[in-house]
Order: sequence, then structure tokens, then C-alpha cells
Amino acid sequence: MNYRALTFVAALVCAASAAAPAAQAGETRAVIELFTSQGCSSCPAADKLLGELAKDPTLVTLSLPVDYWDYLGWKDTLALHGHTNRQRAYSSARGDRNVYTPQAVINGVVHVLGSDKAAIEKAITQTRQSAKPQSMPLSVPVSLKVADEKLTVTVAAGSDGNANSAEVWLCPITDSAPVEVGRGENSGRTLTYHNVVRRWVKLGDWNGKAATFSIPLSDLPGKSTTLGDIDRVAVVLQSGVAAKPGVMLGAAQARLR
Repeated sequence: MNYRALTFVAALVCAASAAAPAAQAGETRAVIELFTSQGCSSCPAADKLLGELAKDPTLVTLSLPVDYWDYLGWKDTLALHGHTNRQRAYSSARGDRNVYTPQAVINGVVHVLGSDKAAIEKAITQTRQSAKPQSMPLSVPVSLKVADEKLTVTVAAGSDGNANSAEVWLCPITDSAPVEVGRGENSGRTLTYHNVVRRWVKLGDWNGKAATFSIPLSDLPGKSTTLGDIDRVAVVLQSGVAAKPGVMLGAAQARLR
């Protein structure tokens, strides 16, 4: 399968004329969401690349396995139908029909082929070139703290130009998940998935004012995971709503163990 896609409609976001602001030390410069599948022979290269990008502390990298290739003969063991819904919501928000694997969505607004490192880096630059303060990605400071058996998320107040409506989402993550694929296009291969999101937990809404959210660590696992499956957590502050996601206004990550 070469660049498996449901459609081949091109969708490029033009770079704004302003120069991209330089990332400060320790600053998160991009959230990269990789939509992937164990049933896609084009995906292993993208999965490997995400593992390399995950080593960059300025990037929040999220692997989001989808389930729409399960009918080909192998049920993805890590897929969530919610990831499929999220990918389609991005397509709807952009106004195109581009839903494929491996697809990387950068800062909530630009999509590129997930195995193309140069395209991903270019997209990071593009999203940081926005001249509109209300659409500037990752401009709202977000912090995470793990203590006393709970996770506390602090979101700073936005500037006057920031979008005044966003959602705060928490993602429990497994750092590395090796999978032996028994059927389908990757049959006989053992593939390793990096920074796999196991569920999405909405912590609340943000209206532009400073806010704090907390959740017990015991509430992080889902129906198919335990706390031992969770190595780290990421939190994203995203404009819009789940059905129509927009630009990532803030993000942070922290290790649990």
C-alpha cells in the first residue's frame, strides 16, 4: 500500500508572510498527531519517524491508531474509534476530504504525510508563521504537576488576542508498544508504536482566564488499560470543540514513571 488514502485531494496551508517566532529553551513548538494503523503497510516508516521525533523535548508527539482498516483482515490492537472520529473531525474543520494513513496533523491545522520528516518540519514552521494572535499556536503556557497521587494542570490566562474558547484534554500515553501483526499487509512483522494515546479525558473548558484542573492518577486508565500501561501524560489546550477542532493553543507533557 503506497500512501493509503481515502481521497487524494491536495490540501496545503499557505505560509503567512511573517517570520516564524523562534522557540525558547524548553518551549513546546509543536503538537504532532500521527494517525496510523497496524493494517497499513505505509505506516511503519511513519511510526519509526514518530519515535525519533519523540526524543525532541520541544515536540509533543501523539500516536493515534485508527480502526477503519480493520476490515482488511487484521484488527488493530491499539486503535480507538475515537481516533477515527478525531481524524474525520479535522478533515471537516479544514473543509477537505483528506483522511488517510499515515497522516500527521501539526498543531491542529496542517496535515502532511506522516513519514515525511521534511514536510513535518515545514508544517511546524508554517503554523508558527501565523500573523494573527488569536490563531498563534502554543501561545498559552500550560504546566503539569504530578504529586500526592494526582495530576494537576495549570493553564495561564490568554492575551487579548487569544481565542477565548478552548477545551483542555488529557492523554494518558504508553511510551512503547510492540505488536506482532498476525494478518493483513504487515503480517509476520513485529512493529513498535511510540507515544500511543490510550484515551482522551476532557478536563474542562477554558475561557481565556487562568484555570487549574486536577485528576487522581487512579482515574487515568481506561477500560482496556491499567495504570502500569501509562508511562506519561500529555495535555493539550485546543480551540474549538471535539467535533470541530482548531489550533493548539497550549500543550505540555510529563512522565509518570
